[in-house]
Amino acid sequence: MHLILFSSDPQADQTFVDDVLGLGSVREGGGPVIFALPPAEIHVAQGRRQFTHPHAGDDLSGAVIYLMCDDLPRFVDHLRSRQVPCAEITEEEFGLRTVVTLPSGGQIGLYQPSHRTPFD
Repeated sequence: MHLILFSSDPQADQTFVDDVLGLGSVREGGGPVIFALPPAEIHVAQGRRQFTHPHAGDDLSGAVIYLMCDDLPRFVDHLRSRQVPCAEITEEEFGLRTVVTLPSGGQIGLYQPSHRTPFD
């Protein structure tokens, strides 16, 4: 999977992904920084309306980002110790979840699945 996260402040969010999430990265000849992702899964869900974003001349389907972890309360404690704003943890039908605010002000979800994953 290659995920493009659009941001109003890409430098600040890249620093967050590098320093706080600690994902490895490469940069080829002054191009964009590309971060490694752990294994990924995809869930196709019913939306209220068509959700797209223009990219490279096409209107591509949009997505909601949730990063997964094994111990959400512990990871949220780690993020808060780094002054990263996190919403309260809630229990949903799919597991524990929270929302993290990026330096740009954008938000991504974090969750600890209660369901089997393709990697079990």
